[in-house]
Amino acid sequence: MKKRFLQGVSINVIILGIVSFLGDTSSEMIMPLLPMFIVALGGAGLIVGLIGGLGDSIASILTVFSGYWSDKFGKRKPFVFSGYAISATSKMLLAFSLIWQHVFVLRSLERAGKGLRTAPRDAIIADSALARGKAFGIHRAMDTGGAILGSILAFALFWFFNLDFRTIFLIAAAIAFLALAPLLFVKERKREGGIQSMKISFKELPRSFRLFVIIAMIFALGNFSYMFFILRAQQFFQARMSVALPILLYVWFNIIYTTFSIPSGALSDRVGRKNVLTLGYSLFGVTCMGFALSPSLLSLIALFGLYGLVYALVDGNQRAFASDFVAEELRGTALGTFHAAIGLATLPASLIAGLLWDFVGSTAPFYYGCVLSLVSTGLFVVFVKGSQS
Repeated sequence: MKKRFLQGVSINVIILGIVSFLGDTSSEMIMPLLPMFIVALGGAGLIVGLIGGLGDSIASILTVFSGYWSDKFGKRKPFVFSGYAISATSKMLLAFSLIWQHVFVLRSLERAGKGLRTAPRDAIIADSALARGKAFGIHRAMDTGGAILGSILAFALFWFFNLDFRTIFLIAAAIAFLALAPLLFVKERKREGGIQSMKISFKELPRSFRLFVIIAMIFALGNFSYMFFILRAQQFFQARMSVALPILLYVWFNIIYTTFSIPSGALSDRVGRKNVLTLGYSLFGVTCMGFALSPSLLSLIALFGLYGLVYALVDGNQRAFASDFVAEELRGTALGTFHAAIGLATLPASLIAGLLWDFVGSTAPFYYGCVLSLVSTGLFVVFVKGSQS
């Protein structure tokens, strides 16, 4: 059974999964607390959107350069290691933030580390696997397994040990530094850096890939920061429960995300990634509509579960779908281009959500997300052909 499960997946995928497990344990100790930390430091909805959107945009835009550089120099591992190291350092410094502007700078730097490592890491995964959907599914499952542990630790440290946000951030940083150790065991094939010009590399990317990226950008424009989902849930609780229950709902989100990551990746290998992504895009619209309709505790449990299912269907499969379009020597550039395009949409998505939150109402961002989800789903069905998985 174990042999069959790992068929088509190399040891590199497992090691990088362990790194992501530790890295996400660290990150997810911080992420459910971060929007509440920003608000406590004086940031309103627009500031939450700015910090969430800009950080993710920096990560995605930097990814295109790190992907290209890893193709050009024929080395991916140094970019992966440096990215994790920068993120770990930023998390440590985050604990000493006194105003929201400090969070703004450090969150952006932490996301820059993510941008430096993501495309080279994903390219190693794609290069190391025959069954790419399964490989990315395994990686995302291990990544979100760390997310489950991290958010549970955040809840336990807050609720049972009565630790403040800053102390939890320092513990998270220590775990982030531990994530660097397994990277020493990742082995790359010897490759020649054959890419001479970024401009030439972009021209060699196929038209079908570029069309997919445009539609994925439209979806990303409506897929605003998770922070607004946390803040929306917080509105329905009081006192310490207004921190504890949103964290637990975030744990539930990650449990569903983890549970369905591998099955959705394997499903995309069998029935086609387009079908799985179409389902994921459309379900996001349903999720947003549910959050807009003044949910109760029971409906919040269902909606955070559905939100996790959306990420399981979309996150890893978008990367695998993008990988399918291009040859190995351009895969880092293609994945970097994909992530950068998503990043260009991420900042305005969260800024728009923040503006709607502050000036229209807390339900408005979710109606906005629903509309963009439906638009991108329709365009995807009509204009994008399924790649060969």
